Amino acid sequence: MMADLWLSHLTLALLAFLLTPGFGLGAVWQAVRLMVLLALSFVPIEGLSLAAYTHSFTGDAAITSLVALLYLVGVRVGLVPCMERARSIQIVVVMAALGLFLYPATLGLSYFDPYRLGYQPRHLILFIGVVAFALLALGNRLGACMLGLATLAFSLGFKSSPNYWDYLIDPFIALYSCVAVTGYFVRMAWAGKSAKRDTRLPAQA
Repeated sequence: MMADLWLSHLTLALLAFLLTPGFGLGAVWQAVRLMVLLALSFVPIEGLSLAAYTHSFTGDAAITSLVALLYLVGVRVGLVPCMERARSIQIVVVMAALGLFLYPATLGLSYFDPYRLGYQPRHLILFIGVVAFALLALGNRLGACMLGLATLAFSLGFKSSPNYWDYLIDPFIALYSCVAVTGYFVRMAWAGKSAKRDTRLPAQA
């Protein structure tokens, strides 16, 4: 499907934009740099464009990943403000939970296959809708937008996949979210231990 190809080109261009230095360029030149990176994604390698070549190894990005990349690019060029840490933690917790629900079973660690729920996802869409409204109630517009646009894209058949999960999550955002959540709780635990140790020092003195 043509939309899948454009998603691959756009995803590669956004990733390259975020991973390369901005050299202090203004917003206009940053936009030009993004267009150049998008054009480079069409460069052929052994008969395939660079985006198609990388897509053969990585697969399609989920709509949630694409929205997150667009947000990060917006922050990078100064078009949107960086969100509070608490709200970013809310997003990675949701995505990590979805990843832990989906991927262990696909690796054969469970007899239950949640991926099948994505073919007739009425109940899954209802659940994601509740989560999206909860994020919106918490003031987390980015998280609600990620889930809402994934659902909208699925309803429009934006990608060639007929499975809702492929719009909702991919291994990369799931892995990143799990690592981020683990790191957050490790830091919280370490900070708690440090605080307890600091409160004991005067008593020992």
